[in-house]
Amino acid sequence: MRKGLMVAVFLVTFLALMLRAEPWIYSADASLLVNGSTYSDNWVGGEVGTLAWKFLSNSMAEKQINPKMNNKNTLVLLFGQTYNQDIESKSWSSPLEADDKIDLESVLRFTLGWVLDPVIAGRMQSQFYDNRDPDNSRYVNPINLTESFGVARAIVKSEKQELIVRTGAALKQSIDREIIDPITSEKSTDISNEGGLELVTDLTTRFADERITYKSKLSVFEALFKKDGEAVGGETYWRYPDIDWENTLSGEITKYLTVNLYIQLLYDREVTEKPRYRQSIAVGLTYKFLTSP
Repeated sequence: MRKGLMVAVFLVTFLALMLRAEPWIYSADASLLVNGSTYSDNWVGGEVGTLAWKFLSNSMAEKQINPKMNNKNTLVLLFGQTYNQDIESKSWSSPLEADDKIDLESVLRFTLGWVLDPVIAGRMQSQFYDNRDPDNSRYVNPINLTESFGVARAIVKSEKQELIVRTGAALKQSIDREIIDPITSEKSTDISNEGGLELVTDLTTRFADERITYKSKLSVFEALFKKDGEAVGGETYWRYPDIDWENTLSGEITKYLTVNLYIQLLYDREVTEKPRYRQSIAVGLTYKFLTSP
């Protein structure tokens, strides 16, 4: 009871602080790409029709709650599908998932004027549609949560460029819901927990009269412990550092037409021994929204 009252008081106090002082600064952009081709059923040749679409959105809400506290929230949404024609019948296949990502992060930084700012952060990563098991489709699964606390330093902070580096301790949870046992057909939820050290760098830079924007986010996590961590093949692969490096280059062709290049490098020894990467390029309609303090 006492603990619940303390949490309630904290939430009310925090909400009151959020509503005071400086206004929120919002920014958002949304892009839609559609391209495709089709052929008649009597077409002679080996070509097949394709249809692909992709939606990408980047949103940010930042507030200087008071002179000593700053809150920044970011949300990245990405989803895309591809359709292909059968080479003989020219009929269209079921959609194949091409891109799928949900990434929400909130960072509370205490701007006390010190060399390093204390920081608390929380992050949720998932996807809209989990199709790993064709007989067990799930939405917003799996869910990866990260809670971290440590220190941060704004190396560069100006209207056109921002570079923030933070490091500290972090806890991670991975939640995989409704896993079907192949023998009993019973459903269960797999939850893993690990903790360790984390390093995160966030870079945003704008150039060419702010018509081109480059964003880079590098996350390195070194696990120090893992609940029920098991050795695979005689090795504790969870002890290897996890690396996630995302790079996005966006350029405005016109006010509503942009080109986006996205490259992600991943290394997770528990998944595979070699680094993985993915890249995509899109040209499509874009809408941008920005408020000033």
